[in-house]
Amino acid sequence: MQKPTIPKGMRDFGPIEMARRNYIFDTIRQVYALYGYRQIETPTMEQLSTLMGKYGEEGDRLLFKVLNSGDALKELSDEELLERNAIHFANKACEKGLRYDLTVPFARYVVMHRSELTLPFRRYQIQPVWRADRPQKGRYREFYQCDADVIGSTSLINEVELLGIIDEVFRRFGLRVRILLNNRKILGGIAEVAGEADRLIDITTAIDKLEKIGEEKVFDELKVKGFSEEAIGKLRPFLSLSGTNREKLAQLKELLASSAEGQKGIEELEYILCHTERLQFSAELVVDLSLARGLSYYTGAILEVKALDASMGSISGGGRYDNLTGIFGLEGLSGVGISFGADRIYDVLMELGLFPEEAETGTQVLFANFGEEEAAYLLPIVAQLRRQGLRCELYPESVKVKKQMSYADSLKIPYVILVGEEERTTETFTLKNMQTGQQTKLSLDELIHTFALQH
Repeated sequence: MQKPTIPKGMRDFGPIEMARRNYIFDTIRQVYALYGYRQIETPTMEQLSTLMGKYGEEGDRLLFKVLNSGDALKELSDEELLERNAIHFANKACEKGLRYDLTVPFARYVVMHRSELTLPFRRYQIQPVWRADRPQKGRYREFYQCDADVIGSTSLINEVELLGIIDEVFRRFGLRVRILLNNRKILGGIAEVAGEADRLIDITTAIDKLEKIGEEKVFDELKVKGFSEEAIGKLRPFLSLSGTNREKLAQLKELLASSAEGQKGIEELEYILCHTERLQFSAELVVDLSLARGLSYYTGAILEVKALDASMGSISGGGRYDNLTGIFGLEGLSGVGISFGADRIYDVLMELGLFPEEAETGTQVLFANFGEEEAAYLLPIVAQLRRQGLRCELYPESVKVKKQMSYADSLKIPYVILVGEEERTTETFTLKNMQTGQQTKLSLDELIHTFALQH
């Protein structure tokens, strides 16, 4: 019989992994709540018409499309089937797809529920997304995003506060991070100054690879795309800016003197930096002009977060989008959002050994089972302790004590309680510390008090 498998890029999560993952989700959820963000969820599947064309050509290709239920082929002629054209087939046989991110479904949600929302609307969403990508380290076909967006406000205070959320989340994780900052208006200004204003995406796609391939290879790529030596010469100074954030912005002001759009981007970055400086972040903020996140809907501030002590790419990112809901017919609603890559954060926390022990603690105490009478005696006591918030189990069978101890050991249950005839008579409990082997006799009140102190 063939052993079952799961699709590549998908994963099972056991109890310990889930405990760690919930530590990540709970931490992020708590910080979002501190800033007034409220949770929503959207369906796993969206209409393909909602998703297609929102992520560029690559996004369309990486969407998981779902065959129509019933006869998916009824819309296709024999000639079309014989063509074996996968894209054409998908267009006719699929009306739905798995969500690619949480931002486009959020925009759809806002448009559909606009009459119920109070603006500005702050939402967070922690759900899985799917991409038909090639699986590799830190890149999965199914992964969770933890998004927060505020929509219906153009104030840059929102950017400042979202940076505060990022700083607080990673401070709680004990993770040293660098937050890279840029602005799409600055990138637009750079394209304008280079005389290639209509080729912003080509320029940003190339300079986004600066860290990976180096300056000269970026310029080689631009040459291949047909950029003139003159245009490339005008781009060079932008990629060699150095100094503090303030010094970089001062140099940018001169380089972008002729671009009103570029100056507006510099002004926005200055505002964000001025206010974050007062908040004494643990994270390091760095203005980085090579940061050009690929999603075409960002219009203002863009940011990306990298762990300083681990070999992982971006673990969080986000930016300002001025008209995302416009793609669904609701014009003029500006928004800004961030997303934490939970799976990548998990890998980094594992690599650096930063998961706290309590994040993996399940059952706190196991009651050994010495027989039917003892079990009947213990069941109401176990129920009472659970009402007190103590995570406890009663071993279901009255097997050898050694086997029950082995069970506790393998699940890292720190305490076992032994109640035999003597304990029942004296209404006491023998508490065994599984790490030290020490045994203590306690009354029920003392037992409750002992575990209350550990909370």
